[in-house]
Amino acid sequence: MKIVNKNEFDTIVKNGLVLVDFFANWCGPCKMMSPVLEEVEKEVDGLIVVKVDTDKEGELALKYGVQSIPNMILFKDGTPVDQVIGFTPKETMIEKINSYK
Repeated sequence: MKIVNKNEFDTIVKNGLVLVDFFANWCGPCKMMSPVLEEVEKEVDGLIVVKVDTDKEGELALKYGVQSIPNMILFKDGTPVDQVIGFTPKETMIEKINSYK
């Protein structure tokens, strides 16, 4: 999963389904969520998963109302369509994402 900055963000989320993981390196639950998201990306056709470091990209976090992490926002063609806060099992993530395909 690629870590993106605010300059890359709009280009990446504008087409298709993109799951953005807002995280911080010091966050324990974020570290637990990372391998789950790697599996989700492999198992859901057409899904792109990227990460945004909230310590480095505070503007993006503020723009999308991120107050707790991990915070995953699902974008469809550039529009945020769903949000999941906190550690979430793989099956739950896949079910949510597939509902937007």
